[in-house]
Amino acid sequence: MSLKFLLNDGAHIPWLGFGTGTAFYGKDATAAVRAAIETGVLHLDGAQAYRNEETIGQAISLSGAPRDRLYITTKLAESPSENSVKNTLKSSLKKLGVDYVDLFLIHSPVTALKEGKLKQWWNEMEEIKTEGLAKSIGVSNFTVEHLQVILEDAKVVPAVNQARVLFQKTFVHPYTWDTASSIYDFCKEKGILIESYGGLSPIFRATGGPVDPVLAIASERLSKASGNPVSSGQVLTKWLIQKGMVVVTTSSKVSRIQEALATTALPDLTTDEITAIETEGVKWHRRFFMKHVFNE
Repeated sequence: MSLKFLLNDGAHIPWLGFGTGTAFYGKDATAAVRAAIETGVLHLDGAQAYRNEETIGQAISLSGAPRDRLYITTKLAESPSENSVKNTLKSSLKKLGVDYVDLFLIHSPVTALKEGKLKQWWNEMEEIKTEGLAKSIGVSNFTVEHLQVILEDAKVVPAVNQARVLFQKTFVHPYTWDTASSIYDFCKEKGILIESYGGLSPIFRATGGPVDPVLAIASERLSKASGNPVSSGQVLTKWLIQKGMVVVTTSSKVSRIQEALATTALPDLTTDEITAIETEGVKWHRRFFMKHVFNE
């Protein structure tokens, strides 16, 4: 059975999601999404801002996967303009070809904060959950301060905060852990699950950093323990899982997806290895996405 995390509303979310942003932004993601589903990733992570929700819907249809086997996420565009939050989701549902999404997120707090509408947006999100258009609701790229604003009046605590939070304030990876750890701790206290996107940035966007030797040593140990080669990417993925975070990947390579899926069967990282990843990570702050949210 695939690993799932329990959300604060009682729902379960698969630990690995396939993201349709970054390389697929504004592009046809049909083939990639279909390949992900057929490889075994049933958690699909989309967004209105990615401008490719229709292609996710096409992939779902072509895959033949039953709706109840899939976990579908989409996110509210940063500027819903004259449309209500509910109407933007209804438009997304039509594009996706489904009656509901499993998770609906506010993609970024920036516009709502500028317009003084963050609490209003969250109130509309709560109505969406009540009506069943989204089984769970949450946020994305929120700092502690952003979360505190909506929690003042919230009837529903966000189920998820999707972030690049470890090596980059809301990017969860080791080189944002200096700023991300406070978000992680706050969310843990409030029962909000962290989803990490860009979690493998240290090995793809910041090679040569202080975490590299730590990953290499852990990779060697796990390779010997499991009897199979273990990559640095799997070590980082294991770290995220053991920290209780959902991992969102955008790799369209079947081999990479298979490698990620195989991570759950690996032995756990030791306490010393986890500490070393975080200790070395805070020595070299690197953020690659959503810098405007964090005034960088």
